[in-house]
Amino acid sequence: MKQLLAVNLSEWLRAAGRPAPVLLDVREPWEFAICALPGSTAMPMREIPARLGELDPKRPIVCVCHHGHRSLQVAHFLEQRGFADVSNLFGGVAAWSRDVDPSFPTY
Repeated sequence: MKQLLAVNLSEWLRAAGRPAPVLLDVREPWEFAICALPGSTAMPMREIPARLGELDPKRPIVCVCHHGHRSLQVAHFLEQRGFADVSNLFGGVAAWSRDVDPSFPTY
């Protein structure tokens, strides 16, 4: 499982020739309502096992949370279930706000 820096994710999302990843936001709904990366799929961590069928194991997935801890656990969980291209957004949305977009809301 890869750790992906916010600046590297930003570059990936801007790259025209590279397929965009699924941005799997595993935070709680109230957190997602405060801020979310554009195009993110909200799926709280506790719902992942029941909603696993909604995810395509062949697509690249970047797991996202507030600081990168919950998303790291989800990334490991997905890898253990055969998802081949899974990354964790190191530092979470807090890193995105700090390193990519200072106008991105924080909490």
